[in-house]
Amino acid sequence: MADLSESEKQALALMRVAHLATADPQSVPHLIPICFHYDGHRFYSILDQKPKRTAVTNLKRVRNILSNPNVALVIDHWQEDWQGLWYVLVNGTADLLYEGEEHHQALNSLRQKYPQYRTMDLDTNPIIRITPTHTIRWGHPAG
Repeated sequence: MADLSESEKQALALMRVAHLATADPQSVPHLIPICFHYDGHRFYSILDQKPKRTAVTNLKRVRNILSNPNVALVIDHWQEDWQGLWYVLVNGTADLLYEGEEHHQALNSLRQKYPQYRTMDLDTNPIIRITPTHTIRWGHPAG
């Protein structure tokens, strides 16, 4: 995402929620809100311990990523004064990190950003890593 300024990258890093779009092998879309960490190059989201109907490794987003790694991520800001509206749409590829230094660093960064994660046992939970391939931005996230 070299086309983003440093102030825009900082604004993205401060946002609390993004929306992740995945698609299954039949191209049926699936869109969900996620917690995320942005390190200026990639996005990370852990499969956490919020209540779920199935095991984290069987979630629709996981199955979709494993069969079709192409994803979209939207980070946006809403306010009543529409002059302050903005969004960044990230197209990219996603994969899962199960262990290793990058997993450890991403988990630590997510725990710093989201206090709720500090009390969850997440060390062995997969992390979704999104590598951007193209970005579209509208508005001015840095103000």
